[in-house]
Amino acid sequence: MSDALFAVTAAGPHVTFQDAGRAGMMRFGVPTSGPMDRASFAAVQAALGNPPDAAAIEISPGGLTLNCLEGEVTLAVAGGGFQVVLDGVRHGAWTVLTVRAGAELAIRPGFWGCWTYLAFAGALQVAPWLGSVSTHGPTGLGGGRLAAGQTLTVAETRRHAGPAARIPLPAWARPPNEVPVVLGPQDRFFAPETIATLLREPYALSEAYDRMGVRLRGPALPPNAAMDMPSEPIARGSIQVSGDAVPTVLLADHQSTGGYPKIATVVSTSLDGFVQLRSRQSVAFRAVSAQEAVGIVRSRDAASRRYLEGLRQMGA
Repeated sequence: MSDALFAVTAAGPHVTFQDAGRAGMMRFGVPTSGPMDRASFAAVQAALGNPPDAAAIEISPGGLTLNCLEGEVTLAVAGGGFQVVLDGVRHGAWTVLTVRAGAELAIRPGFWGCWTYLAFAGALQVAPWLGSVSTHGPTGLGGGRLAAGQTLTVAETRRHAGPAARIPLPAWARPPNEVPVVLGPQDRFFAPETIATLLREPYALSEAYDRMGVRLRGPALPPNAAMDMPSEPIARGSIQVSGDAVPTVLLADHQSTGGYPKIATVVSTSLDGFVQLRSRQSVAFRAVSAQEAVGIVRSRDAASRRYLEGLRQMGA
């Protein structure tokens, strides 16, 4: 085993180091952060035989270009339908390939998706913060954002035998037209016709979109109660409605507490596909009961375990 050294020659906004997340810190006001698309993040780690919480790079539509200065290492890319170009040769968006000193790797947006993940068969050297390298986008705390001019080191590199290989693209990786939600916990603050509007009308993702959340464009959802509810813990996927009656879906870097009413919550396993929607794309919300949501999560988790085990065997 040896090290590989990379130079960052270009990095768009919101390109950050992430691992599985900073668990157990919300009670101190520290967001969990971690990957926007947790399923794709898990896929790149499994395809390389990495620990599930290993460090990786989350890439936004701004893209990323790396030059390999030293060494040799196998890497994996999975997430949105990005373009992966190694020394001018295009590879599939979900791919495992090996890079060597002198090679240039470019990852750029393709026809769909907002986030993709780059992981290395080795230990990406990133300094942790509070036990995790996950970057909190609004502050930059954690491993941090990538910028042109910096270098990356991958220690204890491994090289997989054989040519570039495709990672199977699961059906749930694509952006959905519809996502299931559980109403509440403050649906009582909205008139029945307002809730019906949320579930009947399509909503488009706006340009106000980052790792903290995305504001939606569509019919207003005015609360029918004073906006004076006490702050309470917030869950990822909450659809929070502010005083201007505009809904916001809270994502990986969401605040730990808040005082705006949450009209509904996106089922957790459906968030991975949701975040692959781009600004101006539309989505519909479908209400399910809490019991139905549990069934959706259990079914998806079982399918994900089988899928990830297959990837681990592929990379063995």
